[in-house]
Amino acid sequence: MTTPLLRPSPLLRLGTRGSKLALTQAGLVRDALAAAMPALSAPGAIEIVAIKTTGDAIQDRPLSEAGGKGLFVKEIEEALLTRRIDAAVHSMKDMPTAQPPGLAIAAFLPREDARDVLIAGDVRRIADLRQGAVVGTSALRRRAQLLHRRPDLQIVNLRGNVETRLAKRAASTVEATLLALAGLKRLGMAHVGTPVPEDEMLPAVGQGAVCIECREDDARTRGWLAAIDHAPTATCVAAEHAMLAVLDGSCRTPIAGHAILTPDGGLHLRGLIVKPDGSEAIATERRGPAGDAEAMGRDAGHELKRRGGPGFLST
Repeated sequence: MTTPLLRPSPLLRLGTRGSKLALTQAGLVRDALAAAMPALSAPGAIEIVAIKTTGDAIQDRPLSEAGGKGLFVKEIEEALLTRRIDAAVHSMKDMPTAQPPGLAIAAFLPREDARDVLIAGDVRRIADLRQGAVVGTSALRRRAQLLHRRPDLQIVNLRGNVETRLAKRAASTVEATLLALAGLKRLGMAHVGTPVPEDEMLPAVGQGAVCIECREDDARTRGWLAAIDHAPTATCVAAEHAMLAVLDGSCRTPIAGHAILTPDGGLHLRGLIVKPDGSEAIATERRGPAGDAEAMGRDAGHELKRRGGPGFLST
């Protein structure tokens, strides 16, 4: 009788959502860790664990009606806290502004292009969509910015992963939709639409960034993740999230923000709040030393909050 070979237990278990994009991003983290840490380069050293989240299960209504931010990370964070996984790979734009006690964001991959993409057949610009065109999106940020520029558009809820939304657009369920360019690039699908200038559609806070979360007391995992952490991305996201935290932002509020590092070693942050019906938009920006990223973000958030006044984001 032959004794079956026992597979060695993985040294690191990476949790992620089960969509094609999420698994692709987890694969990028696995490959980066394997390249940076010899201990993790052996076959089977890193296991990717797909976890279904509440956000994946809800397909019949906007996430803003179901609880907002955190719906794509709750079950994954629970798996971290119960030690079913050692680290979690998230799209940063899905992350709330604070982590549960005992968890921390320990690393970022280099950020991809943060812009949105318009997918509308031969139409390349929002301004060129026909009068009254039907546009599908579940993001309040996109909806509000679209209506601010084009109040004639009909905005309908469009949920699902990248492939599902593209299929609905191709089937003429909607005439146009918008997706994050970063995700399309990671899936090798950047050709399906046209990037929208940030002057027309400011990205979501954290868009294009992949973060890795782990337990605060897990020194071994934190050491491995430190080897792949992309500090420039961490700095830019810190500014954006500091602004978002002041605004108490979630999926229920149309808030946009994007920070970049400038050639002179500084940081440029742009922030925007929009009324849900698109009737009013308030923008601000900050420039300063990259070391002041969080302070700049907080200052920008306080300005937007002051200028918007009570109830701006809920009217």
